[in-house]
Amino acid sequence: MSHTYTSAYLHYVFSTKGREPLLTSALRPRVWAYMGGIARDHSMKALAVGGMDDHAHILVSLPATIALAKAAQLIKGGSSKWINETFAMKSAFAWQEGYGAFSIGVAQIEQKVAYIGNQEEHHRKKSYQQEFVEFLHRHGIEYDERYVWG
Repeated sequence: MSHTYTSAYLHYVFSTKGREPLLTSALRPRVWAYMGGIARDHSMKALAVGGMDDHAHILVSLPATIALAKAAQLIKGGSSKWINETFAMKSAFAWQEGYGAFSIGVAQIEQKVAYIGNQEEHHRKKSYQQEFVEFLHRHGIEYDERYVWG
């Protein structure tokens, strides 16, 4: 039995390549479920998965054995491959190269799950870029505007 105990909750946010609105309302529930399955298959626990036609949010609990970047690679790469193999699209599907990964505390889980589940209402008021910049500011992360607004 392992003597390693961790509590690592990460909120990942990433957009489709070129912020193309490729994730239709019919496609999203299947993609979100698949992303949750990828997390489960790699000993992560997906607490919430959601987003809009041009971006995704996933809140996961990471095990001690998976690095933050590896989790993003597994989820983004696996879901992109599955989307391309499963759905006929006008062009090849891809996620943006980068992502945001924001740590949260246990006390924030319920609020973050609700936030991810309420994306449609949230994005009636602000764009993906505005939302992403708010996360960056809230977490004190410096950024290059070319990669956010470009």
